[in-house]
Amino acid sequence: MTGTARNVAAEALATFLFVFSIVAAVNNAGDLAPLAIGFMLMALIFATGHISGGHLNPAVSLAAFLRGVIGFGEFLCYAIGQIIGGILAALLAGTIWSAPEGGALQIEAGPAFLVEALVTFILVYVILNVATSRDHPNNSFYGLAIGSTIVAGVALGGPVSGGGFNPAVSLSLALGGYFDWSNMWLYVLAPLVGSALAALAFRFLNIDDVIKKEKKAAA
Repeated sequence: MTGTARNVAAEALATFLFVFSIVAAVNNAGDLAPLAIGFMLMALIFATGHISGGHLNPAVSLAAFLRGVIGFGEFLCYAIGQIIGGILAALLAGTIWSAPEGGALQIEAGPAFLVEALVTFILVYVILNVATSRDHPNNSFYGLAIGSTIVAGVALGGPVSGGGFNPAVSLSLALGGYFDWSNMWLYVLAPLVGSALAALAFRFLNIDDVIKKEKKAAA
């Protein structure tokens, strides 16, 4: 198996496990759902980070591409693998938990867009700084920082938008009947906007890091 194929397989598997855990948390964990989701993400990032980077999110993979960690082709392959993993998890979860009796979550598009974009911005900004910055390579806290960000993001933003912050997750939740298909544009566009802005912020505030990378590539 080639390196890219192995990475995509790791992303697909980890996203599958993450999405299944999200549906389980929503149905079983009650008020502890944000904590369960954040801890599961932390565990899966630690388990997968050494293989593929542990993105589990097309928005994170977009930022990795803009950061220069992966190429555009890899970004597309990562996103496809993540989406496939999420869809398979939604289908499996649907055999255990039925769709919400009250129907899909109803949201206000404006506030939900802002929350999805802002929380994704925070998430991606944290990821780029703790997992890709050359100022602290091989650190041991990146998974905890990222998982904690999701705990806070889901707890604070979930009541407004449902707490997607991840196009692969949101698509999977729509398949399960948790998110309304009419809002899918928001759940895709807002995280990608937040991710792109976070990548720009990282490049602006870590100019020495970017320059070092560009010099190395030109050498």
